[in-house]
Amino acid sequence: MNLLKDLPQPSVHRIAVHVTKAGLRAVRQGSPWLYDQAVISHKPHGECGDLAVVFDDERRFAGIGLWDPNSPIRVKMLHSGKPTTIDAGWWKDRLQACREFRNELLEDGTTTGFRWVHGENDGLPGLIVDQYSNTVVVKLYSAAWFAHLASVVEGIVAVSAPERIVLRFSRTVRAGNTFGLEDGATIYGSAPEGPIMFLENGLHFEADVVQGHKTGHFLDQRDNRAIVRTMVEEQVQGGNAQCSVLDVFSSTGGFTVSAAAGGAATVHMVDVSGPALATAHRNLLHNTQIPAIGRCTVTDIRGDAFAMLEEMVDEGRTFDIVILDPPSFAQNQESVHRALGSYERLAKLGMALTANGGTLVQASCSSRIDLDQLIDVADAAARASGVYLDEIRRTEHPVDHPIGFEFGVYLKALYFTISHI
Repeated sequence: MNLLKDLPQPSVHRIAVHVTKAGLRAVRQGSPWLYDQAVISHKPHGECGDLAVVFDDERRFAGIGLWDPNSPIRVKMLHSGKPTTIDAGWWKDRLQACREFRNELLEDGTTTGFRWVHGENDGLPGLIVDQYSNTVVVKLYSAAWFAHLASVVEGIVAVSAPERIVLRFSRTVRAGNTFGLEDGATIYGSAPEGPIMFLENGLHFEADVVQGHKTGHFLDQRDNRAIVRTMVEEQVQGGNAQCSVLDVFSSTGGFTVSAAAGGAATVHMVDVSGPALATAHRNLLHNTQIPAIGRCTVTDIRGDAFAMLEEMVDEGRTFDIVILDPPSFAQNQESVHRALGSYERLAKLGMALTANGGTLVQASCSSRIDLDQLIDVADAAARASGVYLDEIRRTEHPVDHPIGFEFGVYLKALYFTISHI
């Protein structure tokens, strides 16, 4: 905790915030975001991370949150409704409630990597807490959290007594004043000596919690990876002993390991990152106690996914299951049209590479692309490709990535049986 001694402390004085009618309505409806345009006035001036109380026109309490003067989301709302005191007990209770919400996921011991706090959706805007076995990773998406980081750490320790807590920053936070703290610093316990091992649906994975992407692993695709494993098992049991899988944007191999565990004869990974592919192969080695993984032939190619897929189409290759799990193509509203074009192009390539009667899995983590748009993209790609689609499943968020407000949805996946006309 000595690393936290130079952090700013929130003022004992609350910032009184007067807002527009639309802003007040949003707060009362439980929105986690109060935008700068909704703030009519505030006093005193306040510093980043100070507690800001939103009042109505009759000076009645409406809500309280974190003041963030450098962000268009001026107040990150923590609570609305009746007045409450944000103190050490409040932080602990909030973290405890978030943890208890995930208890069902953790009951059988086959999963030890999970999202403990899902930001706005858990009422803590701009804060992510992931846990890998006994290691907790706290990621800050707003500098307003620095003033409350010590309280968050104390709450985490009180609730779960982890071995260590590692701190990560978003790009925006990293570019500002981090008060002497570095991205990847261990702020509680002893620093990790290497990747952290954890379980996902009984499979062993490693997470680089210090330098890895996000917090070290894409936890949100856990359910889809389990579905793919089951799909492979069903194909093998149905007589397709040579079941082949293409894992595009494979990252650290979550889908690959799951498919291999299900009995796939071959899995081919495509990713632009050499280190991610190396991690994927290590994750396979972590699971060689599963005979099916030892029998599976796993290959990979590093490069731009679109270019690699086009080459495979030209070669006439096909696979029984094709998984398309790209990064977000729509970083802002202006990029939505271009993103839809990229999803359609990707879908066409995926359909061409899916064997007749095979399964295509198309996922999206773009919050600005909704499920209906993704379906429309797949339909357009099918028409252009002369392919018949039979949708067999659609999925969204796992239990540890709940949706708590209007704009919280980002993850979706569609499963299609592909028939080449």
